[in-house]
Amino acid sequence: MASGPGRLLVAVYAVFALAATARAAVQMITKFDEAPVAYLLSAFAGVVYIVATVGLTRSSAGGRRVAGVACAVELTGVLTVGTLSLVDRGLFPDEAVWSAYGQGYFFLPAALPILGLWWLRHTARS
Repeated sequence: MASGPGRLLVAVYAVFALAATARAAVQMITKFDEAPVAYLLSAFAGVVYIVATVGLTRSSAGGRRVAGVACAVELTGVLTVGTLSLVDRGLFPDEAVWSAYGQGYFFLPAALPILGLWWLRHTARS
């Protein structure tokens, strides 16, 4: 599964897993009381990226299923948090990874689950 474009997708997921998890950890340690929901959502996003990364590296049916569920959860999260963060900015005093559909990360959090789901579908046909 992780060959050619799949390797790039896995690499981007791995970078996002590290970035989101590390950022959330620092924010929760240093200023959790300022925006706990945003920081917990970022930590959750980091865990979802980790699960997606692992699932995408597996070629088994179970790995593909894990990756598909992780990408679906990620897409649901980015659409929900993205919309809520724009509708009511007071909900998130500080940005989460998925705020404004991942604007702080050049909208990659919105694109990644779509690419991940597409890749899983594309490779299932092969």
